[in-house]
Amino acid sequence: MKAVILAGGRGSRLRPLTDVVPKPMIEVHGKPVMQYVVEGLVAAKITDIAVALCYLPEAVEGYFGDGSALGARMRYFVESAPLGTAGAVKAAEEFLDEPFVVASADAFTDMDFSALCERHISGGLPVTIAVAKADDVSQLGAVKVSGGKVVALTEKSGVKESGLVSMGIYCLDPSVLSLIPPGQKYDFAKDLFPRLLGKMGAHLTDCRWCDVGTPQSLAQASAAPRS
Repeated sequence: MKAVILAGGRGSRLRPLTDVVPKPMIEVHGKPVMQYVVEGLVAAKITDIAVALCYLPEAVEGYFGDGSALGARMRYFVESAPLGTAGAVKAAEEFLDEPFVVASADAFTDMDFSALCERHISGGLPVTIAVAKADDVSQLGAVKVSGGKVVALTEKSGVKESGLVSMGIYCLDPSVLSLIPPGQKYDFAKDLFPRLLGKMGAHLTDCRWCDVGTPQSLAQASAAPRS
């Protein structure tokens, strides 16, 4: 397995903090939030990692370097303009010659990536989405699952109800890359996954997970125990 970490977002909801610090480099418990993702991947023996960058790329690359300090081999792909989540992965296509994990750099998580990969391999589907239970799905990507497959996706419905949500962590076969147009903005949740409903597996996990994209969620992550 290989991995792609999406680390190009501007983090506009965290301004003015992100005017000088890119969102992946925001610290939680004394280290950049992206480091938790890298450490989780390495713990699962996923050490070949592509990093998709756009906003303030030098800050991320300068800190992580070649990844060797964390037991990884990291390669950087810098976008001249935002390509969206799927478009950024498409830009790293030459690197992705085997099944791979996609994870956001701004997720504070202790995700068991090994379990996700095992679920993907055993499921035999081109995409596996990590999902979690949530008391309120109104501002998240709600997911409906039937027979272990994702059958519906709803982005930020505004309806306060409990349910399953996408964690923004996926495992994909390289064949999926042929469905993503090159050189243009294209998103997994908005553009690609609606085309694959019924053909994607769901991996339910109860791991710790918090997107640090807002001041409220950053405070929540910072208040959480270290482990």
